[in-house]
Amino acid sequence: MTTATSTTARQSTSSTTPATPAAGAVRLAHGEGWFTACDRGLLTPGRGVSVLLPDGDQAAVFLDRSGRVHAVGNRDPFTGAYVLARGLLGSAGGRPFVASPLLKQRFDLATGACLDDEDVSVPVFAVQVE
Repeated sequence: MTTATSTTARQSTSSTTPATPAAGAVRLAHGEGWFTACDRGLLTPGRGVSVLLPDGDQAAVFLDRSGRVHAVGNRDPFTGAYVLARGLLGSAGGRPFVASPLLKQRFDLATGACLDDEDVSVPVFAVQVE
């Protein structure tokens, strides 16, 4: 499992890496404030990263192919495994989703609702890119 914090993400950036035009800090709403998760320039379109939150929980942060950043809880509610960051991104009816890499249930990245079982959802985090 990949876990990135703002410290880890910054340490992994080398001075020879070219600047990304869309760089900026990705911040997630957490508790009563905002938590800096990582640098946007470190996100790859179509792939996710796992972020350890201050309370010990995890978020899965994604950069979709249109350039939008999304964040949902990383725990797959069907298996209990923290794997959603490793899921596949797609869209259904124009809405982006992540499909769990284990049992393939799809979760709407805007609402957290499971597209395959209306009684199940994952938390969604508001995102700011500064």
